[in-house]
Amino acid sequence: MGSFKHVGKIKNTGVRVLVVFRTLPGESDKALVLPTATLPDAYHNSIMELVETDQAQQSFEFGELMFVRLFPDGRPMLQAMQSDNRLQKVSTSNVIMTPTNNNEVSLDQLNILISEQKNCTVDELCTFVKGASTEKLKTTEVTEKETSTKLQASNNAPLSDEDIAKSYRSQADAMYKEAARLRKEADDLDPPKKKVAKVSEDASA
Repeated sequence: MGSFKHVGKIKNTGVRVLVVFRTLPGESDKALVLPTATLPDAYHNSIMELVETDQAQQSFEFGELMFVRLFPDGRPMLQAMQSDNRLQKVSTSNVIMTPTNNNEVSLDQLNILISEQKNCTVDELCTFVKGASTEKLKTTEVTEKETSTKLQASNNAPLSDEDIAKSYRSQADAMYKEAARLRKEADDLDPPKKKVAKVSEDASA
């Protein structure tokens, strides 16, 4: 795998993870991560394809994009991973980010650098996705040893019709914005030709 934003590993174990949210509400020293090695192939491929998109690489939190995207089977990505007990809450100091193949930085240090650039505190970095209930995304905090041996359970509450509807609306909004962006880029590359009004001939002239 090349160097991509949101990709990291657990310190001392090397377990590969995607950082879904770099901080959590009220817990700036905790992150929500998704181990990728044990994902079913269809889910793994869909997730990794999403990570490699320009939209994902430009996003501040990968979880915001997961919230509005669906797996091939129609399940919302973020909610599906939560429902399947695959999301883990870990200390940011235990997550090593790999911005390039030759560089590594712990997530807690990276968050400090980002907060300095944004002129805010690390606590203020939290941009937990709107519409995703923090209650439904609670996870069991795991230690390094536990992370390397098993996935810890998170809340297993099923999605309500309201949750699914919110996800569909958010997805529709995101798709509309993406379509508008692509249309603008297309028009910049090849400006649409102005239509010339046809002048009908007067047959009686």
